[in-house]
Amino acid sequence: GSVTCASSVTVKFSSCDGKRKVQYESSEPADFKVDEDGVVYAVRSFPLSSERARFLVYAQDQETQEKWQVAVSLSLQPAAPGAAAQGLQEIEEILFPRLPARSDGRLQRQKRDWVIPPINLPENSRGPFPQELVRIRSDRDKNLSLRYSVTGPGADQPPTGIFIINPISGQLSVTKPLDREQIARFHLRAHAVDINGNQVENPIDIVINVIDMNDNRPEFLHQVWNGTVPEGSKPGTYVMTVTAIDADDPNTQNGMLRYRILSQAPSTPSPNMFTINNETGDIITVAAGLDREKVHQYTLIIQATDTEGSPTYGLSNTATAVITVTDVNDNPPEFTAMSFYGEVPENRVDVIVANLTVTDKDQPHTPSWNAMYRISGGDPTGRFAIQTDPNSNDGLVTVVKPIDFETNRMFVLTVAAENQVPLAKGIQHPPQSTATVSVTVIDVNENPYFVPNPKIIRQEEGLHAGTMLTTFTAQDPDRYMQQSIRYTKLSDPANWLRIDPVNGQITTIAVLDRESPHVKNNIYNATFLASDNGIPPMSGTGTLQIYLLDINDNAPQVLPQEAETCETPAPNAINITALDYDIDPNAGPFAFDLPLSPTNIKRNWTITRLNGDFAQLNLKIKFLEAGIYDVPIIITDSGNPPKSNSSVLRVKVCQCDSNGDCTDVDRIVGAGLGTGAIVAILLCIIILLILVLMFVVWMKRRDKERQAKQLLIDPEDDVRDNILKYDEEGGGEEDQDYDLSQLQQPDTVEPDATKPVGIRRLDERPIHAEPQYPVRSAAPHPGDIGDFINEGLKAADNDPTAPPYDSLLVFDYEGSGSTAGSLSSLNSSSSGGEQDYDYLNDWGPRFKKLADMYGGGDD
Repeated sequence: GSVTCASSVTVKFSSCDGKRKVQYESSEPADFKVDEDGVVYAVRSFPLSSERARFLVYAQDQETQEKWQVAVSLSLQPAAPGAAAQGLQEIEEILFPRLPARSDGRLQRQKRDWVIPPINLPENSRGPFPQELVRIRSDRDKNLSLRYSVTGPGADQPPTGIFIINPISGQLSVTKPLDREQIARFHLRAHAVDINGNQVENPIDIVINVIDMNDNRPEFLHQVWNGTVPEGSKPGTYVMTVTAIDADDPNTQNGMLRYRILSQAPSTPSPNMFTINNETGDIITVAAGLDREKVHQYTLIIQATDTEGSPTYGLSNTATAVITVTDVNDNPPEFTAMSFYGEVPENRVDVIVANLTVTDKDQPHTPSWNAMYRISGGDPTGRFAIQTDPNSNDGLVTVVKPIDFETNRMFVLTVAAENQVPLAKGIQHPPQSTATVSVTVIDVNENPYFVPNPKIIRQEEGLHAGTMLTTFTAQDPDRYMQQSIRYTKLSDPANWLRIDPVNGQITTIAVLDRESPHVKNNIYNATFLASDNGIPPMSGTGTLQIYLLDINDNAPQVLPQEAETCETPAPNAINITALDYDIDPNAGPFAFDLPLSPTNIKRNWTITRLNGDFAQLNLKIKFLEAGIYDVPIIITDSGNPPKSNSSVLRVKVCQCDSNGDCTDVDRIVGAGLGTGAIVAILLCIIILLILVLMFVVWMKRRDKERQAKQLLIDPEDDVRDNILKYDEEGGGEEDQDYDLSQLQQPDTVEPDATKPVGIRRLDERPIHAEPQYPVRSAAPHPGDIGDFINEGLKAADNDPTAPPYDSLLVFDYEGSGSTAGSLSSLNSSSSGGEQDYDYLNDWGPRFKKLADMYGGGDD
């Protein structure tokens, strides 16, 4: 038969001390389980034959790990008489605890030390439902009519209706399958009351444990796990941890997971490069040989199985672990060739002369792949440098200092390549990490250069023309080229020198003057050019500095050249000095004196030497009439031989006040007006006249342009001559075959922007889109004419594109010809006389005259 056992047998192991903690396990966990108290129960419904069923129960001491076992045999119990009426199994009965009576006859409350054992109910039971669990009964039901009820979550509280009780018999039943993962334990309270609702028993607590079944598969937290491990890692290196969870009871085998690796791809160099801790999920390496350059990624299929990994009863699930092998610098850079070659023109810098190529098996664009180059030999002066191309990893040999072909024709460099990070431990640089670079220097035509440059010579001024000063020659650095040099003068501010184009001799062509404005600090600079005949020709410049020695070739002059004094000797005098363009010792101290003639000079004036450079001029007489006086003064310098010069001092004598200031300046200003002031006044007058003349010319040109613009106006565009009156109505409709568009301004007329402001034609066509006015039908009813005209007027008034001036408005153009013939042939005897014209009265006052003429009937 099929039977479900909630409690089949109790297994107890006796110990000597009775204090051991024993853990029970069943050899058939899918069918039977053992609680901590030794109660064995069935976890599912299964067929049980008449033969005895056997299974083992294991007991293990949790401290000493000592194990025992016992065999349990099951057999079908023979059915007793009347069993069919009572069911296949006897329902357990729970009695309310008896309350002892007090001396006064009332019930005495019992201490709560009586505990009803919990009811174990497996989850996911298949029924049938409702399934009876226990019967709750009070021994008072013999004398009283009682009613039983249960309260608590699962009964009258959410989730309600899971447990029900028969109020008469006290039979407690479950109505549906339970799910331990939702609620693992129910706490109910049973009540017994009489028919009046009075409590006859204290409530008892009923605990229902939901026994876990293995109904949930393990679930990985992630379906794909990513981890990394450096290449070359030793066995036992931690890689990553995968984790799965199981919703079943973790304290039972249903929730105890075990991990294992199902597959590894690729399987090189070994199919078991990794292992996993079956309890923690930690993945570690178990074999050597991880090489990113061969296999850069491994894919592992990880399986998690519950029931401690039982392949028979456990539920499983899988996930993917992707392990990336990270790069380490285990491959040094190697040159693709042992020798490289390049060439560079001499005197060139920042030129790439060779391209060094290397190979590196490490991951590109990482510090383990990026190459650094260094020159280990062949360049003692540091004329070369090697830069790394970040994209190709090539080494670019570059010249950083000029190279002279005449000094070095070839360089043989020894270069080494390394990575940005050191090589992994135990790996050495092979010979392929070193190479040689042969750089050939190309000879080019170089500039000649003067030696020395600048060249300084000392020479006295006043040297006559044609005198040879020196030889200023240049050298050609191209010793291995047969070239000649020619010389030319590049800069000679005073035009004093010439240079021989062949031998570079410099001679004078004018007198050298130290006092020339082209001489600065006694030095005269001239620049010369030396050019060779190479291909292409090159040239170089050199500067000749002539230090001119002073000679006494300039006579002193009085300074200042103009002065003022009073008519009387007191209260002021005139202090003067000398100006000499020579320098010491051909300048001061100076000697000052007055000439003997004219005689009035010494009679009126006296001069007193103050020191070697200054003297004082005073009036010798008591009064001298105001005016301008030229006083010659003889000044002699200290040169060898000395030079004398008589220079004129212009003295303005004026009337003075008590402070010594002139009071009659206006009287002598005209006489004392200098040449410079007169020239300045004349220049101002000339500039003013030129400005006046330019203004007059500009005014005339503007008047001509204004007149020309007026003449450009088309006379036909003048509104004063464009208004014509036509009184003739012409003949009939046959005479009116003309184009109405000719009444509008043609498109060829110049646009508004070119016309003067204010000139507009009254009949000018607006430059806008034509308004959409109502179109009359081909054969309108005569009664529609008034509506048609009103609609056209309204459209014209509301047209936003209409110009602000009057313009021609065409309502309808009927075209040429008329089916009615000429109006000139109308006569009263035509058939039209019989037509009814009374509708003309409806057209308004404008058609009243026609209505009177034609709408009067016989009248």
